Amino acid sequence: MIFSLAVYAAPYSQEGSSTALRFAESALKQGHQLYRVFFYGDGVHNSNHLHSPPQDETNLPLRWKTLANTHNIDLVVCIAASLRRGVLNREEADRYEKNNHNCEAPFNVSGLGQMIDASVNSDRVITFA
Repeated sequence: MIFSLAVYAAPYSQEGSSTALRFAESALKQGHQLYRVFFYGDGVHNSNHLHSPPQDETNLPLRWKTLANTHNIDLVVCIAASLRRGVLNREEADRYEKNNHNCEAPFNVSGLGQMIDASVNSDRVITFA
């Protein structure tokens, strides 16, 4: 089965992000495919590479990156939601004349069209809030 995930939860304020990550890892272990993970709303904070949790806590953004790099998974961050929350990749930081960016590969900043594409190309889309 081909899954896509929509993650609406920030990494440390709700369980949705960690639950989505565990679901993704489990589905891949069982032989399913993961087409795309789309981060929307507060979920865009999962792409912030400036998160520095204490050493005894899980670094969710790093785990998402590792999962994506290991399994070649498309991680998409909603551009409108990310701009509202100050999560910018290099291109958007340059466009808005900001000195820094806090979103980098393998996270890709894109629009809702990527979510529609995920819906078309997946057997199931599961939302985690």
